[in-house]
Amino acid sequence: MNLQTTEMTQTNTLMPDTSHESTRDNAATLTETVKNTLITYFDQLDGAEPSEIYNMVLKQVEAPLLEVVMQQVDGNQTKAAACLGLNRGTLRKKLRLYGLDNA
Repeated sequence: MNLQTTEMTQTNTLMPDTSHESTRDNAATLTETVKNTLITYFDQLDGAEPSEIYNMVLKQVEAPLLEVVMQQVDGNQTKAAACLGLNRGTLRKKLRLYGLDNA
């Protein structure tokens, strides 16, 4: 399994591994990226009422998370479930939900 693109800090915050990217001086945490994106989202609403933000964010984050993890474990659902901390049945359900079950 090759999940070296990120590392867990002592505070359990996903941090990009930029050791191979000398041009990136200001690496943001996943938390900072999500926060900034949400701020931009609210700014762009221009007074409109937001709805179902929680589900929107989950879908935007969960699908690429599953896709990348499945790629990293070469499609092995058992390894992916262990990596994600899910049981395999839950993983399979989520893969079907996002159309990733044949990937």
